[in-house]
Amino acid sequence: MSDKPTPTMGAKDSPDAVYDARPLGVPKMTLFGLQHMFAMFGATVLVPALTGLSVSATLLFAGLGTLLFHFLAKGKVPAFLGSSFAFIAGYAAIAPNGEANLLPYACLGVACAGLLYLVLSALFRVFGPDRVMRFFPPVVTGPIVICIGLILASSAITNASSNWLIAVVAIAVIVVCNIWGKGMIKIIPILLGVVVSYIVAAFAGEVDFASVAAAPWIGLPVAWDNTVFALFGDNFDAGLAITAIITIMPLAFATMIEHIGDVSAISSTCNRNYIAEPGLHRTLLGDGLATILASLFGAPANTTYGENTGVLALTRVFDPRVIRIAACFAIVFSFSPKFAAVVAAMPACVVGGVSLVLYGMISAVGIRNLVENHVDFMKSRNVLITALILVLSLGIAYSAAGAIVLPLGGITISLSGLAVGSVVGILMNVILPGHEEAVGAPREPEEMPDVPMPLEDIRPANG
Repeated sequence: MSDKPTPTMGAKDSPDAVYDARPLGVPKMTLFGLQHMFAMFGATVLVPALTGLSVSATLLFAGLGTLLFHFLAKGKVPAFLGSSFAFIAGYAAIAPNGEANLLPYACLGVACAGLLYLVLSALFRVFGPDRVMRFFPPVVTGPIVICIGLILASSAITNASSNWLIAVVAIAVIVVCNIWGKGMIKIIPILLGVVVSYIVAAFAGEVDFASVAAAPWIGLPVAWDNTVFALFGDNFDAGLAITAIITIMPLAFATMIEHIGDVSAISSTCNRNYIAEPGLHRTLLGDGLATILASLFGAPANTTYGENTGVLALTRVFDPRVIRIAACFAIVFSFSPKFAAVVAAMPACVVGGVSLVLYGMISAVGIRNLVENHVDFMKSRNVLITALILVLSLGIAYSAAGAIVLPLGGITISLSGLAVGSVVGILMNVILPGHEEAVGAPREPEEMPDVPMPLEDIRPANG
């Protein structure tokens, strides 16, 4: 890991922020890791549930992908890589009913899509972040980050609506622990919210443990027949493989833009300019290689997870070591079908209650990005750019189609609302006069406000 310091985002560090959790001790760091693992679980296991992919393989390569990402990013960026929802449409196009014989072809297409990350990473490496990031100033990235949280919000509401009482229990536990908790209780509100609401749901009869009882304690997370390597034999369908590659590869453009937005959100949350150091060329490389590795072995594509960014914003424990502990837990538990069954049995209302807080925190980070970078909304260009990003991203996402569908010959390409809004925002920023500073441009340090922002008065336990 490099000793080169990471520059700040131009503000002074909060006195409550924890950048090195080692003085807190191994037991507390372990709890922090568990909290991050549970934060990503709901969404991570939902992707294989929707597509037919293996939950155990998903956990294994979420963990391995996160460790690979941290290695390539010099161990500096506190990001967790979980299952990407952006490729669900691709899996559905190739294997609409989760057919086991077709899913490896979809995984082949996703693996090829991961190669585009490597291309963009090379562009950042060759031209430098300053030249590339001038296309992503705060007036663009701020609204994109806001939309990431708001688009996810619908899934939180849907999950919570299955039992609002239990969802409210999860929310109440998080709020009470975060605002009135003392010591360690104050720093692990998400973990406590999951555990307490899960127990309440079990007593309320909302949990079916039949699958847990039937699952073995130990098992291999990867089956050879589910991997891309199993395709290349006498029954290999070259036409289907080409169709999968052409259909799925364009989806990477949306996920790469989301990656830049996620790294910008993490930078704003931690007050560290990860775009400059270790650099987007490293984070994109890590994300792309993690996606390729996971896809080749029959797991969903990986992506930087907004849920864990929400945990960072809530707890203000920014040490990447905590994320790596979460990754190790995911790897260990991937070898236990029993544990995968326990997670899969977690009621949707529990996931929904916790997600309501986390997704809201993501959008709040986007708002803070606009405020801290002094985006001037007296300028018409900034109002127009923000308006178009918000309306296109949210409008398309919540439309009947849920995407912009472009038929090209015999191929249909679906562009998500976030992808369309992001591209339009980037183009508008280039075309309209009066450019803003890029994310991470050096600014004079500012005095921290005397009154802490909501959810920021979190102090690490000393004992």
